[in-house]
Amino acid sequence: MKAYKLILLILLIFSNTYLNAQTSVPFTSVNISDNFWLPRLKQHSDVTLSTCIAQMQDSTKRIENFMRAAGLQEGGHEGMIFDDSDVYKAMEGMVYSLINNPNPELEELLDQWIGYIAKAQEEDGYLNTFYTLNHPDKKWTDMDKHEMYCGGHMIEAAVAHARATNKKTFLNVAEKFVDHLMETFGPDKRHWVTGHQEIELALVKLYHYTGKKEYLDFANWLIEERGHGHGEGTSWSSKHLGSKEYCQDDVPVREISDIKGHAVRAMYLFTGMADVATETNDGGYIRAMKRVWEDVVLRNMYITGGIGSSRHNEGFTEDYDLPNKTAYAETCASIGMAFWNNRMNLLTRESFYADVMERAMYNGVLSGVSLSGDLFFYVNPLESDGNHHRQRWYGVACCPSNISRFLPSVGNYMYLTDKNNIYANLFIQSTAEIELENQNVKIEQHTDYPWNGKIVFEVTPEKENQFGLNIRIPEWCKSYTVEVNGSIPDSLVMNKGYLQIERTWKQEDKVELILDMPVELVASNDLVSENLGKRAVQRGPLVYCIEQVDNPAIDFNNVRLAQQNKFTIEKGNGKLNGMSFIQTNVNGKELTFIPYFAWDNREAGKMKVWIDFKEEDTLYKY
Repeated sequence: MKAYKLILLILLIFSNTYLNAQTSVPFTSVNISDNFWLPRLKQHSDVTLSTCIAQMQDSTKRIENFMRAAGLQEGGHEGMIFDDSDVYKAMEGMVYSLINNPNPELEELLDQWIGYIAKAQEEDGYLNTFYTLNHPDKKWTDMDKHEMYCGGHMIEAAVAHARATNKKTFLNVAEKFVDHLMETFGPDKRHWVTGHQEIELALVKLYHYTGKKEYLDFANWLIEERGHGHGEGTSWSSKHLGSKEYCQDDVPVREISDIKGHAVRAMYLFTGMADVATETNDGGYIRAMKRVWEDVVLRNMYITGGIGSSRHNEGFTEDYDLPNKTAYAETCASIGMAFWNNRMNLLTRESFYADVMERAMYNGVLSGVSLSGDLFFYVNPLESDGNHHRQRWYGVACCPSNISRFLPSVGNYMYLTDKNNIYANLFIQSTAEIELENQNVKIEQHTDYPWNGKIVFEVTPEKENQFGLNIRIPEWCKSYTVEVNGSIPDSLVMNKGYLQIERTWKQEDKVELILDMPVELVASNDLVSENLGKRAVQRGPLVYCIEQVDNPAIDFNNVRLAQQNKFTIEKGNGKLNGMSFIQTNVNGKELTFIPYFAWDNREAGKMKVWIDFKEEDTLYKY
């Protein structure tokens, strides 16, 4: 993490200089074909999505709640007050899946659900089945009852549906709901502080699609409501949750300097702030986010990209409090880290945000779903005695439905553009069609990343032209080589973590990048007391762990690494076939490490990320 600290000093010094935002290349323009992500996308389409759909309409009453609110069934609301949101997230995942895997039956089911939702919407635009069915007289009386949170997920799903199908049926519901909000809340109307942030970023997505600036303005107003004493409701009155800090309402957003409260709520707030700042160039927002980003990443983030160490508040306690066995590290919080860091990268063109995004994606997010695609982690500890396992579903099912919408959209995070520049953030074998200011460019990536550091970019502009290809050099990479059409470029320029290749490109030009990817022993910050005298193993973007099923002869309580340990890369087998294992010898016994995201997919048993270490020196400081 030393590189992050140096960059942060420069970043804060020049925090008054803002840049025009980049544009993310949508996943609909990216065709993924690699051996790492493609099987996961297939499992999502074949298994994960069907698991979520079955839970929504068969095992739980989520769809029936909409049918009852629509007058199609008798009965009251059943389930949690925020269950509507899980339906919307699953629908967003369904939309993404349809783009990559057309399925008439799935599209018909989606249209059916949209029909129920439209009929459940009240005449004035209000939409929330819990209140419509059980408490129609208590709407908008408790800021922590997730009315706007559910609505935000509905808006995101509706925008995705409109983009994918050009149908306006769902979008009309979303806009009618937002019209109701803006008639009820706003300047010279009622105050409102969202207990669980989400609608802020959703409104910006709606603004992007419709071009209606009032949606952006309303998102900005909601963010500005925080920290001025307007909040009231369950979170604010609960001593157990920590009152205002729990939902980031203790100070105005421009004064935020350190991370507090519920992790997912914080990530969604900062994502919304970054979205608004991208459109408004609000320096106060940008400076606040940079301050709090430093606090999150340098003092409150696990090596896996997981955040929120405490089960008590599903969030943060004090700096450097990062226990391993009791780590909460909610899957949704890692997804939130990917969202926020992606937006910060869009806003600033600084690659270290993409470094954190990649860390969260490959470790904290992917661990949240089994290799079979039908079991899920809500909590992601870094050590287990063998009694922590993925489940098919949860009473609070935010994580499975969030995974369902995140995985098929992974192509969104690969490329950015800025006038006549392309920025490559993720290394995934794929073909992308990219629009620049005055031309279209096709880029093919050929790679076996994250198992191998070789990436070949085949660049094919529609006509010979000059533009820049900016390739992120990951923070974990200490050395690399690059060739363009078989030759080393005369001069290489690094800018904010990107290797800049500016030239007149012609069809089928090739850039070969080789990232040195050794096994590294990683030390935690000395202030993380739980990890004193321990090391973790990392290779490339992947954090590794030891699992009992691979190491039956190893005493997990007494295993120790040393600086002189030599590591070899071995091929995985069985359910982990195709993965790279790491092996070394400890006291004459073979010790095998597997990627952290893949643990708990075989036999039950102990697991550890941080291993006792014999020496003080280290190769790499995290």
